[in-house]
Amino acid sequence: MPYHDLPKHAFWSACRRDAQFRINDLYAPKFALTPGLRVATIGSCFAQHIGRAMRQSRLTYIEAEPAPDRMPAEIAQKFGYGLFSGRYGNVYTTRQLHQLVDDALNARLRPAAIWTKDGRYYDALRPNVEPEGLGSVDEVKAHRADHLARIRAMFGQMDVLIFTLGLTETWADRATGTIFPSAPGVIAGSYDPARHAFVNMGFADVIEDLHAAIGLLRGINPALKILLTVSPVPLAATATGTHALRANTYSKSVLRAVAEEIARTDPAIDYFPSYEIITGLPFAPRFYNPDLRTVTADGVDTVMRVFFANQPGLLDLDAPDLAAAVDDPDGSATDDVVCEEQLLDAFSRL
Repeated sequence: MPYHDLPKHAFWSACRRDAQFRINDLYAPKFALTPGLRVATIGSCFAQHIGRAMRQSRLTYIEAEPAPDRMPAEIAQKFGYGLFSGRYGNVYTTRQLHQLVDDALNARLRPAAIWTKDGRYYDALRPNVEPEGLGSVDEVKAHRADHLARIRAMFGQMDVLIFTLGLTETWADRATGTIFPSAPGVIAGSYDPARHAFVNMGFADVIEDLHAAIGLLRGINPALKILLTVSPVPLAATATGTHALRANTYSKSVLRAVAEEIARTDPAIDYFPSYEIITGLPFAPRFYNPDLRTVTADGVDTVMRVFFANQPGLLDLDAPDLAAAVDDPDGSATDDVVCEEQLLDAFSRL
């Protein structure tokens, strides 16, 4: 008889009768992670929280571009150190990931990806990591070449990649197809409608780019395992002109569907439901700050406790501060991740 032998968590009413909505049952790992495995993180803003928790675990968290010795933590964060395993800034889209992997494996420098502002030069593919810019085009190229070499080495060393899908909306250079993490003119550079195009990717686009990126990675690292997540942080603004809620629902729906499809068809790829834990009807808006966008420390802590509860042996579950966040007793503190997309609020006419 269909449904007769299904577990309790397969039934909404059974979940509802549990005070925590059987939250730990949301994640049933496809493969176990064991102490010492080399883990790297990449993705949108929420991936920064995941990386912090990984550092506190018995996994080996890869730091491909560590901050210089004696650099204060607040300065290191400002210059893009320690946010992810590499100093690539936020990687919001699967196309941006595909581009990064391809560039790293081929040591490709992109002439279209250098922006200027006030006489300074910026790497347009990670404009926030040098907030004061650099002194010349050659300096930008040298910095990027070193960055790509380090990331190439990381791709070959990691046992597990955790990739957090964030957005479907992005901006591209029309002539070269180069994808930018932020719109030209927001941090540096200037917007030229003849040169720059808005792109809002669909399911086929997103899954094609993710497949391509994974294929390239496995070409040098055949045993690589991948853990996909979807960021629960809504987009800050949409260039579609539609209501922000409608645009966000579309974007997250596409990303969530892609993550499920990829994980369903590949035994070495799994999905972790951080998105459901934060945004799910039984929990939201409990895990959001008053802006209904940034995630509270309690939300981050809950996500990571569900993860480690289902991957035993990686962390003492009584350990405090999995969120590694500021003291936030009423859940009203500002999120402390670095997110270029938040700068779009400055363009609101209200």
